[in-house]
Amino acid sequence: MELIEKEIKIDFVRRRFIAFGFSGLLLLISIGSLIFQGLNLGIDFAGGTLVQVRFDKPVSSQQVREALSPLNLGDVVVQDFGSPEELLIRVERRAQGLDRQNQLAVQVVEALKPLAGEDGQVDLRRVEFVGPQVGDELKEAGLLAMLLSMLAILIYVAVRFEFRFAIGAVVALLHDVILTMGFFSLLQKEFTLVVVAALLTVVGYSLNDTIVVFDRVREEMKRLKKQPMDKIVNVAVNRTLSRTLVTSLTTILVLVALLVFGGQVIHDFSLTLFFGVVVGTYSSIFVASSVVLLMKPPARNPDFDKMP
Repeated sequence: MELIEKEIKIDFVRRRFIAFGFSGLLLLISIGSLIFQGLNLGIDFAGGTLVQVRFDKPVSSQQVREALSPLNLGDVVVQDFGSPEELLIRVERRAQGLDRQNQLAVQVVEALKPLAGEDGQVDLRRVEFVGPQVGDELKEAGLLAMLLSMLAILIYVAVRFEFRFAIGAVVALLHDVILTMGFFSLLQKEFTLVVVAALLTVVGYSLNDTIVVFDRVREEMKRLKKQPMDKIVNVAVNRTLSRTLVTSLTTILVLVALLVFGGQVIHDFSLTLFFGVVVGTYSSIFVASSVVLLMKPPARNPDFDKMP
């Protein structure tokens, strides 16, 4: 018993209700934002046309909007793409068809030429079009991918460990996904297929951390057969804490480098992973094992009564 007390550095189990309250508050904020504010769906899901142009000199988004206003394009989103000279123009509402798409690109370039000046020019870098039906299909496919991944994880953890461990893993993963989506909703960052891919990556990363903790819990249950389950979980989490933090900090350092130097192309992917890794590390320490404890009374190991 004295040895166990020395090994436990932080009483995570005793603090689990504080963590539950903190997570509950964050979940309420995230779900509320998702319900009342919604996600800022990108062209992948909402449908529309994307036009990327490059000027010889910096041009503000406001100047571009004013230049495009006579075209009556409806909802137009203008943003920098890595530099003030290169801009992305998203037109959310536009007639379908390849001819209209090409016509739109020509109209946009012609309308922006005055901003380039007499000696400058406007280069058309790319044009992409997504119809409303394709956008709906992508939304369904993204949701289906997320649900199937959760089901596969539930089955895998239930087979490898116990059903209560599977519930703990899935609850922790749902916690991470909802908070990450709420983060995008609160900031009204564009939600695209790239973000969905990053979310699935976050699910895999968080699950890996959770499985490491669960493996240690299972080992400690065999080694400390006569100790209470909450004590066993504390020992397991503390013994995996250094590994969890070192792995997470190393990953975060790489993601910070990508956020700063990676450019606009991978910015949203890196931002999603950055937030997801932070939340996933928190959930693997405080949420997953605590949910397992709630499934059965934490006062003693379930195998205790069977021991001689």
